[in-house]
Amino acid sequence: MRTWADNDPKAGLMARKREAIISAALTAFLDEGYGGSSVNRIAANAGVSITTLYRHFESKDDLFVAVIQEACGAATQTTDPRWLDLPPLEGLTEAGCELLDHILSEQQLALFRVVARDAQRFPELGRRYRQDILDDRVLLFRRHLSHWPAALRSQVRDPTRAAHVFSALVQAQIVDNALFGGPTPGPAAVRDHAERAARDLLALVKAGRL
Repeated sequence: MRTWADNDPKAGLMARKREAIISAALTAFLDEGYGGSSVNRIAANAGVSITTLYRHFESKDDLFVAVIQEACGAATQTTDPRWLDLPPLEGLTEAGCELLDHILSEQQLALFRVVARDAQRFPELGRRYRQDILDDRVLLFRRHLSHWPAALRSQVRDPTRAAHVFSALVQAQIVDNALFGGPTPGPAAVRDHAERAARDLLALVKAGRL
């Protein structure tokens, strides 16, 4: 994605055009899916030329990833999350809550359905989603593990696997229910679920399973 310096006179205009493109793309992807969406129509609906669209995004894949990041707030997160330095149980619980807050948003659920539907036809779409969205989350979990007390950290043989297991524990059942039209849990239920996932992960670590 191309960026402009803050002191560039065109920076404000370019930012507004980028927002318009992402907004039009979000509507298109949700209404028509990835395969059915046309970048030409997205540009027209955003009120920009196709040349302008490609000044902001190198490809349709880049545009889709930007839409997902915007929907989950990743595009605006410039600092480390607060939970990164918290003790293991508290940090994992906060991380789980944050992950569920993102995934369970209406837009994220809808965009995930688009990925699940179109990834087989467009393998690059699935690869980019995994690389730019899921893998970044795993890296954050790994960084949190590196802050654990030495005695507990030494029991984790494979930090990457531990991060993936925690992600799976957090999403288990609660995300599937939401994806298939079930009720979206409230904040208290999300926190309770995230804390149970955190306790389960720590139990696996102490049992030497990770």
